[in-house]
Amino acid sequence: MLTHDKIERNVGLLIVLTILTISVAGLLEIVPLFFQKSTTSPINALIKPYPPLQLSGRDIYIREGCYNCHSQMIRPFRAETERYGHYSVAGEFVYDHPFQWGSKRTGPDLARVGGRYSDVWHRTHLLNPRDVVPESNMPAYSWLDRPLTAGDIKAKMLALRNVGVPYTDSEIAAAPAELQGKSELDALVAYLQGMGTAIKQVR
Repeated sequence: MLTHDKIERNVGLLIVLTILTISVAGLLEIVPLFFQKSTTSPINALIKPYPPLQLSGRDIYIREGCYNCHSQMIRPFRAETERYGHYSVAGEFVYDHPFQWGSKRTGPDLARVGGRYSDVWHRTHLLNPRDVVPESNMPAYSWLDRPLTAGDIKAKMLALRNVGVPYTDSEIAAAPAELQGKSELDALVAYLQGMGTAIKQVR
């Protein structure tokens, strides 16, 4: 029988047993979630796939690294729910690929930011944050005020449909027209304004 002393002295064996332990524990924790309805189904009928403009805005949000400073996960603690609103639940994010949960908060959590400020406020804040929040250390994103490139929107929506997002053929076909004349700033503001609004309406 292997003793701790033998395992700890044999680096190769230690690595193999560590990987085996983590793999089994991970499988036991993660696999059941794929069969739990609350993590695989929308929490209510208001949770819908992102329309093309919000989907493009989400891509910009990821491209610009907004998630590096802003989490989108409110924990179920009083201090968090009083500041940000209802805690985050898995059923809100079933159409997010990848989801934007995290714990890094240089800036405030954005999970419930939708509808909290006007479109004008968001535009001003993105172009020069200190115009609306003088103490902000967020960088300005002035380059977002440029035309939105919509050439790959149909391919994105088709790819998302392949992983379970229920886009219809007509929605995919109409997507490029919906993005016509829009800027990257319009798309990012649309994404921000949609964050957390479905669960707000049923609180």
